[in-house]
Amino acid sequence: MTEKIGVLGKQPQRRTGVERVVNAPLPTVYGKFQAIGYLDHDRGDEQVALVYGDLGSDRVLTRLHSECLTGDAFGSQHCECGDQLAAALRAVVAEGAGVVVYLKGHEGRGIGLLAKLRAMALQAEGLDTVEANLALGLPVDARDYGVAAGMLKDLGVRSVRLMSNNPRKREALVRHGVEVDEQVPLLIQPCESNITYLRTKRERLDHHLPHLDAVAHLS
Repeated sequence: MTEKIGVLGKQPQRRTGVERVVNAPLPTVYGKFQAIGYLDHDRGDEQVALVYGDLGSDRVLTRLHSECLTGDAFGSQHCECGDQLAAALRAVVAEGAGVVVYLKGHEGRGIGLLAKLRAMALQAEGLDTVEANLALGLPVDARDYGVAAGMLKDLGVRSVRLMSNNPRKREALVRHGVEVDEQVPLLIQPCESNITYLRTKRERLDHHLPHLDAVAHLS
């Protein structure tokens, strides 16, 4: 079936931005959240914000969590993503209110699952996470946080306390019109499998990870 043509033969204008689609209760092992689903009309991604309690508008405890199938679902120790997600969900429940924005399309810092696995294979051969992406001809970090800012604005959030060690997330939110009153560290105890990855994030991607100084014994 062909799409109907509007007046004067013009195509219907394509929708842009982020649209709230559904709000459903989501009981979890951490607490009872509201799962608010969004559609990103610019990229076609389906997104979700896990909201706990009455957010208010200012200084909302917030996590922007980039999807990581290997860490979030499989418990990979190559990164700290799964532990960070769990810690963020526990933190907003302990706070009494907050939001975790779970960002699809961010796998492997935006390069996708298969490319991330290829990069992990190169890391097993001795490259660091930055070198591996570049060796594949891919950007070091291709993530965009405009949709996250749009979701927060839809939730009535004007300013946040951002749970992140990554200064680029803070800069991106501010650039998209969401104030960051405070950056709250989300530090996970490293292990032998991820210490090199975490050190690379600190030394080459400017992540604030002061706790790594105390684990110099890990290889």
